[in-house]
Amino acid sequence: MTESGAAVPDVSSPAPTSGPTQPDPTEGPSVAPTHVGPPLVVLTDVEKYFGELHVLQHINLSIRKGEVVVVLGPSGSGKSTLCRAINRLEGIQSGTITIDDQVLPAEGKELAKLRADVGMVFQSFNLFAHKTILQNVTLGPIKVRKMSAAEANAKGRELLKRVGVENQADKYPAQLSGGQQQRVAIARALAMDPKVILFDEPTSALDPEMVNEVLDVMVSLARQGMTMIVVTHEMGFAHKAANRVVFMSDGQIVEEGDPETFFTTPKSERAKDFLSKILTH
Repeated sequence: MTESGAAVPDVSSPAPTSGPTQPDPTEGPSVAPTHVGPPLVVLTDVEKYFGELHVLQHINLSIRKGEVVVVLGPSGSGKSTLCRAINRLEGIQSGTITIDDQVLPAEGKELAKLRADVGMVFQSFNLFAHKTILQNVTLGPIKVRKMSAAEANAKGRELLKRVGVENQADKYPAQLSGGQQQRVAIARALAMDPKVILFDEPTSALDPEMVNEVLDVMVSLARQGMTMIVVTHEMGFAHKAANRVVFMSDGQIVEEGDPETFFTTPKSERAKDFLSKILTH
């Protein structure tokens, strides 16, 4: 897969929408969905090793339809591996993962079919450098969903408008800022009509002034009821949009709960230590 290189802002493009004066999208009352459906993603007794390193240990986790779950934890705790295992980008040694009551296969056409229901937004944008922004968004629906080019283009432009980069449709990734590229990556995930979207540190590669424009899109998705599993250190987003915070350490789920309870009265010493460090920076 060809990935875009370093983000190079296009001086001919309209003035960026982000900046130091942009309102913080994580301020204000919670937008976490109040009505969630039945379990959509279920991990049961999941174990994962990298050689002798036990990176996921006895993971049992259920995410309900319409729920926003934020996964927190120190570096190396297994957060990203958990996220990638749900999409089978990382295999597991034992246990089961089901999506909408279907067991995630290890490989083959059935895996590809089920994986199409799981959107993924990475730290790096993973856009095809040699394709336009619109082509990046429409490639999946045309190739995987067998959508016509005309229908895919119409839907792609609507999604680019939804994430605020409709004017960039005919440009190439290197002509966009990092924040714009990440919003395109979100539009690309949405184009597949996924049942759930996984976000693996979606703002960690961005300059600080570009973070809010991506968080703004994510908060909007939460408000609209998209099922989301978000690995992030953006505490404001967790407060604003999450139904539940899952805290991991050393490959284990140490504790979980609603954001208010977790941030004010964490139960475990490991969570208390983590929060004491991250909330003072």
